[in-house]
Amino acid sequence: MRSRNARSILIVNKGGYVMKITKIWFTADHIFGRDEEGKEYSQSLLWYPKLRTASDDERSQYTFGYDGIHWRSLDEDISFESFTYEDSEPSALQRFFLTHKEINVAEFARSIGMNATLLRNYINGFKKPSAEREKEILAHIHKLGKEMIAASF
Repeated sequence: MRSRNARSILIVNKGGYVMKITKIWFTADHIFGRDEEGKEYSQSLLWYPKLRTASDDERSQYTFGYDGIHWRSLDEDISFESFTYEDSEPSALQRFFLTHKEINVAEFARSIGMNATLLRNYINGFKKPSAEREKEILAHIHKLGKEMIAASF
């Protein structure tokens, strides 16, 4: 059930904990929510590029649904549950690819000898690379960066 004018909603997560979000707000890089007990939750806006680049007016035009927040004009949704995820902040690997959309992920994956779908899953948080694999990917990013700097002189 959606309510256009509602500014709070009861949320029941998988553990049975009930919280009531009473306020949301933004900074340049995050969205925050506060529950009725004053506990604050946040997520990086890197996960939500439409909200990240939206105006304050566009961000203020949201509705609460049963399981999340919806911005109709932006066609963007955030689940309430996602505020409780442990990885609400992107890793260094994720942050790089989320902020550099000009990088062709498929070609990057090919150059490192990796499956492109797997790399996309790492970037989007559907899978988590081992520490060794993440180090390998970041090392390749650094190598390409050094090559680009050398080529510019």
